[in-house]
Amino acid sequence: MSLISVNNLTFGYEGSINKVFENVSFNIDTDWKLGLIGRNGKGKTTFLKLLLGKYEYRGTISKNIDFDYFPFDVKNKEVMAIEIVNEIAPNVEDWEIIKELNLLNTDSEILYRKFDLLSGGEQIKILLISLFLKGNNFLLIDEPTNHLDNKTRLNLVEYLAKKKGFILVSHDRNFLDKVVDHIISINNTSIDIQKGNFTSWQENKNAQDNFELTQNEKLRKDINRLEIAAKNANDWSNKIEKSKYNHTGSKEMIDRGFVGHQSAKMMKKSKNMEKRMESAIEEKANLLNNIDRNDPLKIIPLESRKNPLIIVDNFQIEYNDKAVFNKLSFEVKNGDRIAITGKNGAGKSSILKLITGEKIKYNGKINVSNDLKISYISQSTENLKGKLKIFANENNIDESIFKAMLSKMGISNSEFNKNIEDMSEGQKKKILIAKSISESANIYIWDEPLNYIDILTRIQIEESILKYQPTIIFVEHDDTFVKKVATKIIELNNY
Repeated sequence: MSLISVNNLTFGYEGSINKVFENVSFNIDTDWKLGLIGRNGKGKTTFLKLLLGKYEYRGTISKNIDFDYFPFDVKNKEVMAIEIVNEIAPNVEDWEIIKELNLLNTDSEILYRKFDLLSGGEQIKILLISLFLKGNNFLLIDEPTNHLDNKTRLNLVEYLAKKKGFILVSHDRNFLDKVVDHIISINNTSIDIQKGNFTSWQENKNAQDNFELTQNEKLRKDINRLEIAAKNANDWSNKIEKSKYNHTGSKEMIDRGFVGHQSAKMMKKSKNMEKRMESAIEEKANLLNNIDRNDPLKIIPLESRKNPLIIVDNFQIEYNDKAVFNKLSFEVKNGDRIAITGKNGAGKSSILKLITGEKIKYNGKINVSNDLKISYISQSTENLKGKLKIFANENNIDESIFKAMLSKMGISNSEFNKNIEDMSEGQKKKILIAKSISESANIYIWDEPLNYIDILTRIQIEESILKYQPTIIFVEHDDTFVKKVATKIIELNNY
């Protein structure tokens, strides 16, 4: 056990007015399993890169342990997986490698396949075991679960729960709850560390936010009351002061001692109230700094005159003339919220693309009402580019509504003028979500919309779906989201 000590860390990107971190200090025990959380764009990956020494900063980061970053950059992906393991952890024995794979419920045969031919989940497993086998290091694990199916996520949960000494960036609440024992949260003005998992952190955060909101309201009322009292005292003091003079303006003292005493007394009372008011204002200014606004997102669904909207009967997707899952039969009616689940490569995205009109080979029957207005979110963000204004115009969406939705999801006005291609993956996904919910549609088709999306935004999206109840078919690996949102789950079983 040792400590990683961060003292007065200050960092900001060149050309940026605001600092990402300013005078941040805390200690981390290298035996801890920390979950790193925060809004997209708050600096989670930046913080990891600061620990790695990638950027210059003010302050100090003291440690007597090396850091390793996941995902590891594999230069040559055409070699066998075993060669990748030996490159990262050159001193390990084969039996140690096989033992780690067994902890992930994974057959050792993947070691003898080319790395670039492995699935995404298999590549993640190879890189994770390599970094843990390397030893004497503290792992910085950056969003390992994106695009992974539930079975692979469960493998990673079981594996990481048995490890220690890492910081894990993840937006999957269920994953964090089962893996970490501390939460490090990047807030609006600070970085905090709490013992426990995400659920316990959220309960504490909600309690603190509620206390601050209550205290803020109390201070607001106190300030208003003191402002009125101070004004009255000041007015009364001025009135008494004027009584020292007669109507001609000459200083004819009626009772100099008594009137002067009363005037001074009221003036002193007024000044004391002003001091108390200034103190209350200062205390109020220190509140609410770390409260994230969670303003509701608005969805305006259109109800179709036809019901059901989609009919699927004895349906299968075909790849290379081979069916990839067992036959499906289901209907989509107004108000249904259908989650399609299954392993990576099971054909989930293909079903969504087929509904949107893409040409994909299948057998069986699928009838999609021909007058449906569909709003679609794809997995990929690679085609996003240009300015938000141009993007809104090209997609025929109201720019003010679109930007309002982005603002509610934590994208600041200062970022509205950035090129989309320069934004983070989380911000790009928010652009796709904001576009979709800015469109009135009969049915919303969302393909893994939550990849890279922070937890607070996930909660906003959940609450909006439950409030406005759009008809939606979606693919998503966030088990918490699926359980809260879906009215029906369709699982694809391998054929």
